[in-house]
Amino acid sequence: MLSLGKCLQTGARLCKSRSIASLSALSETHQMLQKTCRDFSDNELIPIAAKVDREHLYPAEQIQKMGELGLMAVSVEERFGGTGLDYLAYSIAMEEISRGCASAGVIMSVNNSLYLGPIERYGNEQQKQKYVAGYTDGKTVGCFALSEPGNGSDAGAASTTATLRGDRWILNGTKSWITNAYEAGSAVVFATTDKNLKHKGISAFIVPKDTKGFTLGKKEDKLGIRGSSTAQLIFEDCEIPKENLLGETGFGFKIAMQTLDAGRIGIASQALGIAQASLECAVDYANKRIAFGKPISKLQAIQSKIADMAVSLDSARLLTWRAAWMKDNKKPYTKEAAQAKLAASEAATFCAHQCIQILGGMGYVSDMPAERHYRDARITEIYEGTSEIQRLVIAGQVIKELSS
Repeated sequence: MLSLGKCLQTGARLCKSRSIASLSALSETHQMLQKTCRDFSDNELIPIAAKVDREHLYPAEQIQKMGELGLMAVSVEERFGGTGLDYLAYSIAMEEISRGCASAGVIMSVNNSLYLGPIERYGNEQQKQKYVAGYTDGKTVGCFALSEPGNGSDAGAASTTATLRGDRWILNGTKSWITNAYEAGSAVVFATTDKNLKHKGISAFIVPKDTKGFTLGKKEDKLGIRGSSTAQLIFEDCEIPKENLLGETGFGFKIAMQTLDAGRIGIASQALGIAQASLECAVDYANKRIAFGKPISKLQAIQSKIADMAVSLDSARLLTWRAAWMKDNKKPYTKEAAQAKLAASEAATFCAHQCIQILGGMGYVSDMPAERHYRDARITEIYEGTSEIQRLVIAGQVIKELSS
């Protein structure tokens, strides 16, 4: 299987798909990337997506193939085994993978944005060689441990602690809702190193899963995204070397917030993929279902739903591309990432809902993918910042901008 870089170098056939708004405005590289990822999704992910969901299967073979393509480290430097593309490329790839299988999408997103992202940005050379280079091929993935049982959206209230004893950090506490928990080889973990400093007393650490004192809780039985494991990470006198501190002591909250800004572009892109799959499912069914002597796609009520789905999807996609472009061009993008994540996640839920309405009874049974899209879409409004948190972030930024 050709890597993304080789596919792009060979001048693969450009995609003429309708799935990307204003596709012709993209560079040739991005168009080739979209075509490569769409073909992979059609051939490798869509055929197994229902089984992955039904049996709660981690799609190991497909994730490894994604690693071979370069999709598990899209924006990571090539010297560490990454593809070396920009964040717009990552967004486009994420949408196409999630269109095929939303579980594969979130596995890819967490590894790219939440695990590799902060280590590549804040890690030293030794950390990058050890914890980035070994996590780009899809054979091993990483995870991100910020949430806790009691803090929810209050990321600054970390009760997990890290205490320095000689040349070792000792971690104690529990992290919750951790995607890739069972498959991850290492985790980026946030813990309080000085309670008196509140959020300024939080630090970030790289913790290999085979570390003594590091155990996993039970796998959560989830509504959707069932192909990725979600579980607690439990630390009981877990000792890691002093050099596993990521960045500087007390920089953890800053690292977490900047990582989540980038991660929200990934989840927005995942939501776009779910929304696109819902739209395609609805149109395909509407063209085949005959009622009142003609395909229901000819009925004004159905056309109105399809129009609303398309507007919601394309609007969210352009917001997501804008956020990715701003990150690529080193401009502040906190507000734009929050807007993209809010719009795309709500578009996914809306499109999945309308898809079921168009399919009617067929949309409610598992013979069709509509109900899976609906279940998968729901989490995109919750993880990596709820819709309510996104609105707070957006409002805070807007008020700041207009009051200066």
